[in-house]
Amino acid sequence: MNENRMNMKRGAAILFVIFALLFFVLFTRFLFIQVSGKADGHSLKNEALQKYLRTDVLESKRGTIYDQHGSVIAEDTTSFTLAAILDPSMTTNPKKPKHVTDPEKTAKVLAKFIDMDRSEIEKRLKKKGAFQVEFGKQGRDLSNSVKKKIEAEKLPGIIFLRDSKRFYPNGKFASHLIGFTQKLEQKKGSQILHHTVGQMGIEKTYEDYLRGKDGKIQYTSDLWGYLLQDKKQMIQEPDDGDDIYLTIDTKIQTFLEDALNEVEKEYRPGKAFAIVADAKTGKILAMGQRPTFHPDTREGLGRNWSNDLVEYSFEPGSTMKIFTLAAAIEEGVFHPNELYKSGRYKVGREAVRDHNGGQGWGTITYLEGVQRSSNVAMANLLEKMGPEVFRQYLDDFHFGQKTGIRLPNEAKGQILYNYPLEQVTTAFGQGTTVTAMQLIQAATAVANDGKMMRPYVIDKIVDDKTNKAIVKHGPEKVGEPISKETAEKTREVLKSVTTAEHGTGQIYQIQGYEVAGKTGTAQMPNPKGGYLHGVNNYIFSFLGMAPAKNPQLVVYAAVAQPKLNGEAGSVPVSKIFNPVMRNSLQYLNIEPKQTPAAKAIQLKDFTDENLGEVVGGLKADKIEPIVMGTGKTVVSQSPEADSTILQGEKVILQTDGTVTMPNMENWSLRDVMKAASLVGLKVSYTGEGYVASQNIKPGAPIKKGQKLILKLMKQEEKLLFDQQEKERKQEEEEIQKQETEEKQEAPTE
Repeated sequence: MNENRMNMKRGAAILFVIFALLFFVLFTRFLFIQVSGKADGHSLKNEALQKYLRTDVLESKRGTIYDQHGSVIAEDTTSFTLAAILDPSMTTNPKKPKHVTDPEKTAKVLAKFIDMDRSEIEKRLKKKGAFQVEFGKQGRDLSNSVKKKIEAEKLPGIIFLRDSKRFYPNGKFASHLIGFTQKLEQKKGSQILHHTVGQMGIEKTYEDYLRGKDGKIQYTSDLWGYLLQDKKQMIQEPDDGDDIYLTIDTKIQTFLEDALNEVEKEYRPGKAFAIVADAKTGKILAMGQRPTFHPDTREGLGRNWSNDLVEYSFEPGSTMKIFTLAAAIEEGVFHPNELYKSGRYKVGREAVRDHNGGQGWGTITYLEGVQRSSNVAMANLLEKMGPEVFRQYLDDFHFGQKTGIRLPNEAKGQILYNYPLEQVTTAFGQGTTVTAMQLIQAATAVANDGKMMRPYVIDKIVDDKTNKAIVKHGPEKVGEPISKETAEKTREVLKSVTTAEHGTGQIYQIQGYEVAGKTGTAQMPNPKGGYLHGVNNYIFSFLGMAPAKNPQLVVYAAVAQPKLNGEAGSVPVSKIFNPVMRNSLQYLNIEPKQTPAAKAIQLKDFTDENLGEVVGGLKADKIEPIVMGTGKTVVSQSPEADSTILQGEKVILQTDGTVTMPNMENWSLRDVMKAASLVGLKVSYTGEGYVASQNIKPGAPIKKGQKLILKLMKQEEKLLFDQQEKERKQEEEEIQKQETEEKQEAPTE
């Protein structure tokens, strides 16, 4: 019995020792972990942090592209990505589900708002094991209005992730110059990011400037990934992209886009393109082409990826005669009244013919030869100069060289000048190829008194943080191929091309302005060799500058393979050149009849001043006040304070009280736009020239956003219209008078 007790005590003691040792080991282990924070060589703190510490990317904002006045051309705007939560554990209150409870119904509703089949949406909503799903590109870049419509359906589990979207507010607007962006998927840790990357044009070429640097935020989260309160966050702010200011003027670009649209609609050309440049600086104020595309939707992009103004080289046709003429004048071999025999010019066994089948116009002066666009005249001038001398002028005008406009894939063209026939044909624009931008650059020498200016389209690049320019471009003279005197004489001859009775450029006359320029007609090359035949297989063009005496603008317009219906090829070209040049000159305040003696007046700020006193002061300064309103106090004005205007111009004054409509008869479109912008009218017009009629009667009250419809007419059309209206009213008065007399004479019953 005692022995059994002893055994039991011994066993109990052994168990006690074992448990004591286990406790000691566990306690020591716990104490070690508590003190060192490590287990099996791993830091428990770090592992906990890794499990609950989240790092999210803070996406940077892409730089904005502006025109020269600060109007937005491309910018990042807020958009939304559609997502659906599928995990039932997210729902804590069955009455208010936080996950998708009815995939079939949800798919049916969502199919009305996104471009995805109902079956595909339903398939995604039934994905097993998924916590959350998205809907590809069809569910991205949703606008706020679409988001609100979906939210109104109150679908459980449907959420929206805030995102950014590249937005082009002007739509089809210098699209091949600006380019477009695309969102590319990139995985960073557990996050899938969609970075906006430039794919074409300025967006691609200046990607390194426009693209920002993403930031990040680190925070401690709960099991579901939500931020825990009272926990520290580490934020590294994103570095937004730099902003780019172009030389493009939105208003002039709009003039150009409208004209290109009309020509494309009416003539369905293979190509059409045009450039507007500042003659003194080389600034590109507008450039556009057809076919084009919408940068937001990419509609039309497949038809042409190239920027035709810099990437497409072609035979210039007779626009090249501008530079042959300038070289001949500089060399002293062009004598306007000297006679020559037109028709044909022999080059070895070959013959160069004038464009009327080689018939020519008999013996004529060289001035008439230029006006008629005679190939033989150019061949004779080349012979007088010598081929080597003219070849140097081609180099001096920078043909066969890139302009250096800082746009991608610029072509340099090809000068074909190895054989006598090639030398002669180059003199009148065949064989040798050029780009539209090269023609613009060379034309600045003629327009700018011999100084040739490099074309440029980037004005400056501005750092987003400091708002300081980190890249800046300005006027750059790249040569002086001709003298001032030669440039003046060349412009005088080119002016006669548009005014002479037999001038080929008569259609390019603009009421009130003198235009100097040269027409061009070049055959389209056949891919199989030689040239295409047929009345439509030409590039018709015009290179002009205005005002001719002191050019401010140079415009090149070309239309390739238009579907003509009996009219000359110059007609579609004139429908680009004429309205663009005229509207641009008016918009730039270059009056049709410049009056050098007119005094420049600096406007004061008339806000809150008495209307009568302001009107009296303006009239005393020989400025025309236009009042829009029934009140007696000025509330706003256009042009703004400190603007400088010339005597005879209009100043629009908006008063307190009801805003009223002025009589806009005979107003220029530029003045209309000033008034409309001041009071918020939307302007629509037909025709060209000056206001002939308006839908809102003078004196009628107007509201912001109201549509003003105008009919514009050229001066000569307006005179005819006024005469017809006068005759119509006289006729109505006569009829009314006769009816009155007949009533008075009628016997009474």
